[in-house]
Amino acid sequence: MARNSKIPDFEQSLAELESLVERLERGDLPLDEALRNFERGVSLTRQCQAALQAAQQRVEILMNRDGSEQAVPFEAAAGESDDSPQPTPES
Repeated sequence: MARNSKIPDFEQSLAELESLVERLERGDLPLDEALRNFERGVSLTRQCQAALQAAQQRVEILMNRDGSEQAVPFEAAAGESDDSPQPTPES
């Protein structure tokens, strides 16, 4: 299946978003440039969310294709309760 080359893929969008976040976190950008970067970051976040939703839908379709598999929420599939021991951060 050919992709439209005008639509960036998930990995490219995520890499650009990470780069924008790093620049914004440094705090040394002029206000106008910081706002432009923030606006671009919001747009990239929406693109990434849409790509993840599309991937999730594809997985659910594939899981339900033969009718024997059922998609279940991760929490229910894990079979673990909330009172399980949590890993502690290392010092």
